[in-house]
Amino acid sequence: MVTFETVMEIKILHKQGMSSRAIARELGLSRNTVKRYLQAKSEPPKYTPRPAVASLLDEYRDYIRQRIADAHPYKIPATVIAREIRDQGYRGGMTILRAFIRSLSVPQEQEPAVRFETEPGRQMQVDWGTMRNGRSPLHVFVAVPGYSRMLYIEFTDNMRYDTLETCHRNAFRFFGGVPREVLYDNMKTVVLQRDAYQIGQHRFHPSLWQFGKEIPDCVAPSGHRLKVRWNGWCSTPVTVFTSH
Repeated sequence: MVTFETVMEIKILHKQGMSSRAIARELGLSRNTVKRYLQAKSEPPKYTPRPAVASLLDEYRDYIRQRIADAHPYKIPATVIAREIRDQGYRGGMTILRAFIRSLSVPQEQEPAVRFETEPGRQMQVDWGTMRNGRSPLHVFVAVPGYSRMLYIEFTDNMRYDTLETCHRNAFRFFGGVPREVLYDNMKTVVLQRDAYQIGQHRFHPSLWQFGKEIPDCVAPSGHRLKVRWNGWCSTPVTVFTSH
């Protein structure tokens, strides 16, 4: 029996100028066979669809869909669902189960960012950025008031506490005043130990307290106005600046 591939090869060799005798000799066929297929009308090959293979997971798909829908917006671990359907007789593996669960996952919509603003003179965020490490390090001190978003940037070769305090004083002179609150992002020279006394009660650098007493309206001696929290004000300016 001549296969479809052989028929196509006959036609290709013929288009390349090869005679029927030469094609027959090349492919090991009789001349009559070659002539017959050259004279026959070309028909595209017919492919039959591959029969669907039953999956061990098929009879449990509806149950899984319902379980995930009922739990939304919370996620059920694949191991939990596997245990439940195995109790019902499932004998398949975890790979196909995890793939099916992923296909049912609904992409979570990101909440729109809310711009946080304060009244003039209320808050200022301070952070460090590192431009270069090694033997000749280069760091950048960044201060951003919450109202104006004006940047104060100062380059240093270290991030020690005494340098931090000097940069604060320079920033206050630059802005022409002192904010009521200064926000830090868990800076090591500010926060010595998180939750040292209880949840939310951190241990701060002792010199910072003294500095707060010396600077009017900056940090209350009681520490209630010294805030350490995650905030994105400084992240973008530092990234943009160091990328140039």
